[in-house]
Amino acid sequence: MEREGSVWERLESQVRWYDDSARSNQLWFKALKVVQIAVAAAIPVTAAAGASAAVAGAMGALIVVLEGAQQLFQFQPNWASYRSTCEALKREKFLFLARAADYADRADAEQLLAVRVEALVSDETSKWAAQQEQIAQGGDRTGQSRGE
Repeated sequence: MEREGSVWERLESQVRWYDDSARSNQLWFKALKVVQIAVAAAIPVTAAAGASAAVAGAMGALIVVLEGAQQLFQFQPNWASYRSTCEALKREKFLFLARAADYADRADAEQLLAVRVEALVSDETSKWAAQQEQIAQGGDRTGQSRGE
């Protein structure tokens, strides 16, 4: 169903952004993990084949670099969070179109949709900002610093 208006355009743009971002973060997370697993599995094979310690060491270092990138960019948590927000936005869209739940028989249904969309986006933005602050301070997503 085609709709027009700033509320609807905002909803559609946010669904697209969160869907694309969730998909991208999922791809990056899985790609990094597959490479880490493959390189880790190849280390004993290269050692058994008589490769130098430098080769095995370089492979181990690559695993550390890949894991560091994952921790820095937080692909897995972002994937889960963005997917959750995307699905919540889609739910609001469906309920609004069906005029169901809180949207039923309301003259202000579009205003309610605007409030709900902005609340979901604002909540996600706040969580992302808190996550970035934790990373900058050397902590993980649970707020614990490394070594605790």
